[in-house]
Amino acid sequence: MALPWLVPDLFVRLASASPRRLALLQQVGIEPEVTPVHIDETVTPGETAHEMVTRLARKKAQSGSELDGQLCLGADTALSFKGQILGKPADAADAASMLAALSGQQHQVITGVALYRCSDGFQIWRTVTTQVWFKSLTALEIDAYVVTEEPLDKAGGYGIQAMGAFLVERIDGSYSNVVGLPLFETLEMFKAIPV
Repeated sequence: MALPWLVPDLFVRLASASPRRLALLQQVGIEPEVTPVHIDETVTPGETAHEMVTRLARKKAQSGSELDGQLCLGADTALSFKGQILGKPADAADAASMLAALSGQQHQVITGVALYRCSDGFQIWRTVTTQVWFKSLTALEIDAYVVTEEPLDKAGGYGIQAMGAFLVERIDGSYSNVVGLPLFETLEMFKAIPV
């Protein structure tokens, strides 16, 4: 880790296969060992997006740490629109339907982030919400974007860090949260790690 003012010589696992989360950490000088974990991500009945991402981030961090007791970072991001959690679209038609629903509307991107270390029981977590407003989209814009296949592996059917940036009129809150990992809050969590 190249941020000695946080915790020098820190070893951290990233319990995620997301290239976006890895790139964000590398952007601020953190080189984690990538160790994706496989957990059941089914939404519990009655669970809000905030509750779900917090639960899953904590579970991912704990599962990753259980490999060898080392510090592990887990994260989970969801898109909430009118009280409903929007996951990744099932196919191109589903992506187009999601984008049409989000057109001209506000939604929330919510990420849960957790650090866990089995060796001493250290754990800390945060949940961050960013408000996002979409421009009003034409059918042609939706179709052209869906054809790129970019929406197919992203919650809500878009990626703000890539071509999908044209969909977003404005945001209120953390940009990196919308990408998949709120960097400010994550770095503040690293400062709380006991050495």
